[in-house]
Amino acid sequence: MKKLLVMSLFVLALVSCKSPEARQPITHTSGSFIKTSAQRNIKLNEAQHAQILDIIEGHKEVEYVTSENGFWYYYNTKIEGDSITAKFGDIVNFNYNVKDLNGAIIYSEAETKTQNYAMDQAELFSGMREGLKLMYVGETVTFMFPSQKAYGYYGDENKIGTNLPLICKVTINSITQKENN
Repeated sequence: MKKLLVMSLFVLALVSCKSPEARQPITHTSGSFIKTSAQRNIKLNEAQHAQILDIIEGHKEVEYVTSENGFWYYYNTKIEGDSITAKFGDIVNFNYNVKDLNGAIIYSEAETKTQNYAMDQAELFSGMREGLKLMYVGETVTFMFPSQKAYGYYGDENKIGTNLPLICKVTINSITQKENN
């Protein structure tokens, strides 16, 4: 009996020393949705850029500037000389309107009202944030934003739809510098 018990323990020890086997995943994902989505977004971006460039070609009387941030703009009113631009934390007081690329007004200046924006500390779509940093007090600039620099896929959940490129005419009224700037 003692021999049987020792033999059982020996067999049990041998079986329990087996290394664990990796479990196989139940489902396999290929990443095809992400690849398809990326390709769709690239095509959308290229189409919007082409649409904006067509508008620019049709307005030869205006000198457009291409931003390194992925949008285009021109000066309605340009201020020359020494002036300040907004930096992190500065309060920018500005007015603007929003149009689609066909020129139809989505939000008028009366609807958007005068805005006070704490630079890079409050909610504002990325193109507008970057555009405000380029402007001096008293300037009026018209920006053309592809949808990824505007409200993107979701729109503003009100009047601005999905993937809608925008034209915004912006006037900076004042810049109040943060005390430690």
